[in-house]
Amino acid sequence: MLASGTEPLIVFGAALYPDGQPTPALLGRIRSALAYGAMQPVTYIVTGGVPRNGLTEAAVMARLLARAGVPEWQIIVEDSATDTFDSIVLCSHILKQSGVANHASVAMVTSPYHMPRCLLLLRLARWRAHAIPFIPHGAHTVGLRTKLRRIAHESFAIAWDALLVLVWRIVPR
Repeated sequence: MLASGTEPLIVFGAALYPDGQPTPALLGRIRSALAYGAMQPVTYIVTGGVPRNGLTEAAVMARLLARAGVPEWQIIVEDSATDTFDSIVLCSHILKQSGVANHASVAMVTSPYHMPRCLLLLRLARWRAHAIPFIPHGAHTVGLRTKLRRIAHESFAIAWDALLVLVWRIVPR
């Protein structure tokens, strides 16, 4: 349940290392969420259910938020989504069950390459989504091959996931 008087802030998961430790992408998302949460009251909705070494992305993010001083009542853990589309659907259910009306303002954070897809999908799911600035964790550089692979992946995934969200709006699951 969302804490009273707070804006929902969805923090999309990022892959964990094989030992269950957070990657720089996940740490940057948490850093960004904490910076936004320091400026206004939010309820953090952490999403990601892909386990590594017995830990899900959402569980690791919840632990990082708690270590940073965020009270447990201000964190909602969605730890069953296995991809971005699942995160959109499951977070939409959480928002609706918490009494958040469609077209309500919802903040979100993810890595820059993933942001356009998440924004589009949240808006197609009828949320007034806005992205918060991403603050990278450390000086992590990405090679050209990785950048090109991400662009190719996101180009195909944005079209596919948008279609899935539109179908889900017609035939909810």
